Amino acid sequence: MGPAVGLVAAIALGYLVGAIPFGVIVARLAGGPDPRAVGSERTGATNAVRALGIGWGVLVGLLDLAKGLVAAAIGAGIGGGVGLAPEWVAAGSCVAAVTGHIRSVFIGFRGGRGVATAAGGFLILVPAALLFVIPIIGLVVAVTRYVSLASIAGAVSAPLVVTGLWRVGQASLADVAYAGLVGLLIIAAHADNIGRLLAGTERRVGRGTGAEPGA
Repeated sequence: MGPAVGLVAAIALGYLVGAIPFGVIVARLAGGPDPRAVGSERTGATNAVRALGIGWGVLVGLLDLAKGLVAAAIGAGIGGGVGLAPEWVAAGSCVAAVTGHIRSVFIGFRGGRGVATAAGGFLILVPAALLFVIPIIGLVVAVTRYVSLASIAGAVSAPLVVTGLWRVGQASLADVAYAGLVGLLIIAAHADNIGRLLAGTERRVGRGTGAEPGA
């Protein structure tokens, strides 16, 4: 396998791993409603909690997180095997996994919002970033009770945090590129939430039966 073929393979495998619709699979195994027909109609953990309850929703979140871990491992392994910089191939594979999660080929290019899968990638590529980004997300949720706004804040802050880590030698340029690209993907996946936030119609956590979707 040459370098070009290896890179394409890592990206393709990363996408396919990310595209596994665990929200739909878990719903079927649990005998619950399809998350695509409930709430935000997304397949991520937040809507899975709404459709299936907190226990099943947490399971979906952990499985979506694992997709980022697996994609990073695939990319690093292939990159090292074909003579490419493992960190760049791993970053590319993880970006593809987040893309697959948001636009899954298995369910008509629908999916979640990419937050958990992106976090899985961070856990492998640059885990120190999560020490800063997670508190930011938690603070925004605590203050505003908007999960969507917290997710967007995390997507915006992650590239800044990783750039800071790179400047002090604790991250690579591949990590910076990963943070920037997945940040853009996550923000784009929240386009409907952004519209409701601007219109003042977004639901807050804990209000009514339709707490707004964030992932």
